[in-house]
Amino acid sequence: MATRTDSESGPDNRTTNTITITTTNNPAQVAAPPIYHLSFNQNHTCFSVGLQNGFRVFDADPFKPSFSRESDTHGGIGLVAMLYRSNLFCLVGGGPNPIYPVNKVMVWDDHAFQCIGELSFRSEVKNVKIRRDMIVVVLNQKIYIYNFLDLKLLLQIETDLNPNGLCEISQNSSPMVLVSLGLKEGQIRVEDFGSKKSKFVMAHDSRVVCMSLTQDGRLLATASTKGTLIRIFNTLDGTRLQEVRRGADRAGIHSLAFSSNAQFLAVSSDKGTVHIFSVKVDSGSLASLTNDRSHVASDTIHSILSSFSLFKGVLPKYFSSEWSVAQFRLPEGLQHFVVFGNQKNTIVIIGMDGSFYRCEFDPVAGGEMIQLEYHNFLNVENF
Repeated sequence: MATRTDSESGPDNRTTNTITITTTNNPAQVAAPPIYHLSFNQNHTCFSVGLQNGFRVFDADPFKPSFSRESDTHGGIGLVAMLYRSNLFCLVGGGPNPIYPVNKVMVWDDHAFQCIGELSFRSEVKNVKIRRDMIVVVLNQKIYIYNFLDLKLLLQIETDLNPNGLCEISQNSSPMVLVSLGLKEGQIRVEDFGSKKSKFVMAHDSRVVCMSLTQDGRLLATASTKGTLIRIFNTLDGTRLQEVRRGADRAGIHSLAFSSNAQFLAVSSDKGTVHIFSVKVDSGSLASLTNDRSHVASDTIHSILSSFSLFKGVLPKYFSSEWSVAQFRLPEGLQHFVVFGNQKNTIVIIGMDGSFYRCEFDPVAGGEMIQLEYHNFLNVENF
């Protein structure tokens, strides 16, 4: 793999020297370093932390430090995209002293301890998504899709303003399904690389701020700036399959995540509560997505409905809403990201304050989750 510049994508054709990142056995030399980035890998077995002097990788379930890479030049990493548990990463500089330019994506080989390729653009990279065959780079109003092997540009997509770099890609399906912002506020775009067709769906009346895709790309969950309702769509035809309510007050949604079997959806927000919803999807409504797709289990636990049926005629939308089956309380105002754990009925939560939680929920009885594990990964020394 080599350096890639492409005039079609409007890159900066100048090349820069690769900055080498070296191993450290003592990542705790700087007390409580600022976190620039947090992300899980594709199957949620690991998570990566971008810091002011490099990045660290942890096993997620069970929690365990994996390795740390710190820079000789004390440069910041603003984005880390890890390809499963392999040696390949996509890195973008970040913070006041970035190790790489913020408009470049560096392909890092952790076995060779060097960058083996780069992608260069005229504006800041907002997000990077990877799978075994493709690299997806998100800018403020454009998305570029590259072949992973030779960094050949495959497709460009125009989007609405996208400061948070919203984009999701399927991992288990081939060809890929990609979901991004559409061309106007509240709209989403579904790109099916199999049919080579694009679909535009009005998901919300206000700006979309968070989204999540199932591993096979068949279900999409979205949230808007209001943060009260979460909507689930069929990506094949764009139909809305379900709507669940996080709460009555506005909230900033930080993350959405489907369970591996697509029976549950987890939501975290700045209100400090992680919610688990039951996904009620008629298997027949998804049968046409793929011929060999397995049906959703018939014993899926349904979400709790409001018991205020007497008031349904007065406030039907609120009091007939589908509510979460389980909750876990966190400090308000902090940014947390949630995924489902490897163990049945468990979730993993990581926070920008260095917090790590593993919790268990009861899908039948519901209610408050049980905390199984807590760590502060910024203070871990044994890499």
